[in-house]
Amino acid sequence: MNEQVEVKEETDGWEWAIVEIFGHRHHAGRIREEERFGAKMLRIDMPVFGIPPSDEPARWETRWYGGSSIFSMSLTDEGTVMRANRPSPPPARISYEDDDDERPF
Repeated sequence: MNEQVEVKEETDGWEWAIVEIFGHRHHAGRIREEERFGAKMLRIDMPVFGIPPSDEPARWETRWYGGSSIFSMSLTDEGTVMRANRPSPPPARISYEDDDDERPF
C-alpha cells in the first residue's frame, strides 16, 4: 500500500500581492482579509528596508482598506514584493581630478 502524504504550506491566509488603491496608490506586500469595525477589510503588510538596504526588512508597515477602495490586485511572489519595496540606490558620485597634463586640449 502506498500512502500519499499531502504537504500543506502553512500560510495563515497570507498571500503576496501588488494592490492598487483608488487607481492612485500602489502597495506591494503580503495581504489577507480581516474583519475590522464590523466590516471585511484588506490588510496589507509592506516591508520597510533600513538604510543601507539589507536583505531582510527592518520592519513591516500595515494598512487596512475597505473592499470598495481596491482598484486592482495582482498576486505575485515574495521576491517581487521585496524588490518593489527596496529603496533606490543613491546616485553615483563622480569625482573630477584637476590634472591638466593628461588632457589633450
